[in-house]
Amino acid sequence: MIITRTAPFLLLLSLASPVAAQPAPGLDRPLLVHGNYCGPGNNAPLPPIDALDAACARHDACTPPGGLPSQACNRRLEREAAAIARDPRQSDELRATAGFISAGVALIPSDEMIRPASHRLGTSLPGSGLPTSGLSASQVWDAPADAED
Repeated sequence: MIITRTAPFLLLLSLASPVAAQPAPGLDRPLLVHGNYCGPGNNAPLPPIDALDAACARHDACTPPGGLPSQACNRRLEREAAAIARDPRQSDELRATAGFISAGVALIPSDEMIRPASHRLGTSLPGSGLPTSGLSASQVWDAPADAED
């Protein structure tokens, strides 16, 4: 009798547990600064609590699982959060938090920032005639500016 009464409760409890949420990498739970989506990890499938949280949810949606967002994704969050920070219809607390998010998004690494240097540098330094592939960073940056082929 006890089992038949507690089983539905346990099932409901297991569905509402944070297992469905996405914890921040290396953490056992999200490390949120606002709402259900602003910060490392999220509380999906809970809905966003306001416009700022919705902007953070869109940022999470354009970030691949276990990966980094693109620079375009970061810039979108920066623009949306800045717009909320300037919106006089929003509460002072939300505007301050949106300003914090807008300023802090520049610190979020993007996929383009982390790719190997060989993918970013191309085949030669403009104007130097020196190939970049196979050179160390110090060799590339210490190359004379007037080097010829």
